[in-house]
Amino acid sequence: MKKIFILILIFLTPSIYAQVSNAPDQAFKLANYSSGGDERVGLVFKDLLVDLRQANNYVQEHAGLPELRMPRDMLRLIEQQAVLKPRLFQIANYIADHLDGLSFTYNLNEITLHAPIKYPYNLIAAGQNYRAHAEEMGGNASIDPDQDNPFFFSKSPRSTIIDPNEPFIMQPHHTTIDWEGEFSIVMGSETRYASLDTAMDHVFGFTITFDVSDRERQIPENGRYARDWFPGKSLDQGAPMGPFVVMKEFLPNYNELQITTRVNGQVMQNSDTSYLIHDVERLIRYASSVMRLWPGDVIATGTPEGVGRGRNPSIYLQPGDTVEIEVEGIGTLVTPIR
Repeated sequence: MKKIFILILIFLTPSIYAQVSNAPDQAFKLANYSSGGDERVGLVFKDLLVDLRQANNYVQEHAGLPELRMPRDMLRLIEQQAVLKPRLFQIANYIADHLDGLSFTYNLNEITLHAPIKYPYNLIAAGQNYRAHAEEMGGNASIDPDQDNPFFFSKSPRSTIIDPNEPFIMQPHHTTIDWEGEFSIVMGSETRYASLDTAMDHVFGFTITFDVSDRERQIPENGRYARDWFPGKSLDQGAPMGPFVVMKEFLPNYNELQITTRVNGQVMQNSDTSYLIHDVERLIRYASSVMRLWPGDVIATGTPEGVGRGRNPSIYLQPGDTVEIEVEGIGTLVTPIR
């Protein structure tokens, strides 16, 4: 009888453990990190990070889940999200209650966090997408999102994206460097001609972008053009990003998140995403009507009022300053200025 019981237990155990929920029951964030080696992906629970590949191996071994290979970088993970997302939820649901006992867990202060996506195919940004910011910059604040399209510009991902806590290096004679903290969309699938109803189906999650701006270089010296967005917005290192990506399942209130920018600890911008002129869905609809969006592409949604240029007198960043951009539910992106 004892042998029969053991055989029944062995037979049933894998099927019982295989029922680990693949629903988003346990919240986590995703990070790109390193700890004395190559960059790789981790799951973040409060102040602890769990290596994704090792966590996946652990759950496969202990929960009897079928073998599934996890990629080493975030872009590949997003590209394969249709297959991998349920496993991410299973990993989180299985290990969240006993993180302290795992050998592949790190305190966030023990590791280096990197920009979460290196590198998206496209990084585009919405200009003057908060009415108060449009007003402080002398722009048109009477935009009707149902009638008027957003204004977009692009930044080169490879040249502009830098890691959290990595310094932005001011070049000689660049004396009008300004801050713009931005809540940003991370696309999850190839997207063309999305509608307002289908836009969120194509979203993987959200992150934070610092749209570093050189105000004087946005105004050409010869006056031939109203704006020159290339030198003013596409500065080398001009898009610090991170520190985390939060999947859309864990930010259902993405349209009402507080966004705060501090310079040397002083609050400069303080608003929330409910004040966006063109909301997340409208930005995706318009961008995807112009060009094809790809998994991992990032759309910075615009910055609230409170930038340095809009103050009287104007205030600009100086070497030695520190910019902190905090978005509710995502985290805080820190960028020293050197």
